[in-house]
Amino acid sequence: MKNIYLPGILAMATVVVASNILVQFLLGDWLTWGAFTYPIAFLITDVMNRVYGVAAARRVVFAGFVVGILCSLFGTQVMMQGDGYTFPAVTLRVAIGSGSAFLVAQLLDVQIFDRMRNGAWWRAPLASTLIGSALDTFLFFSIAFSTMFNGLEAANIPNWAQSAVPLLGSGPELPLWASLAVADWMVKLVLALIALAPFRMLVLYLVRRSAKNH
Repeated sequence: MKNIYLPGILAMATVVVASNILVQFLLGDWLTWGAFTYPIAFLITDVMNRVYGVAAARRVVFAGFVVGILCSLFGTQVMMQGDGYTFPAVTLRVAIGSGSAFLVAQLLDVQIFDRMRNGAWWRAPLASTLIGSALDTFLFFSIAFSTMFNGLEAANIPNWAQSAVPLLGSGPELPLWASLAVADWMVKLVLALIALAPFRMLVLYLVRRSAKNH
């Protein structure tokens, strides 16, 4: 493994671990703190893709996927108490949803970015992040909480997420997980726009440093 990949791998691992921890802490009715750290994973992937290429970006993604799986496996062994019963901190279907969403969305991000890399500097990171994050949100929340996937873990059906409530508190009645998903994607949308500035600065810095080293 080349040393140039190491900072990206460490950054991705840090984001994945932090997001797995912060997702347990609510912020208002519809969000967790993890919603603000997880989108950084797309920034890391896009920077690696722009500076070092597709292979490097995929390597960083797979490293993040392994770290995420390890976090989920650890979480399934941590038991918590609530309402008179014991339950795992991370259920099997949440672990499957998290891992599947991360891997599929990040690899799609890499592919879209590569297809658009020759256009204006902002198009590839913006398009790949928006599409990738939308797929990530859909896959995670549907697998982890929708009735469609109740068969994955019949012993841990998330009834709380499947109860009908007004969308974001004022819209049509939909399952609670739909409000959580919409709020999560809205944060990702905003952060995708904000991330364009650090993307540009990081790419320029890394390209200049690479040129000096050669």
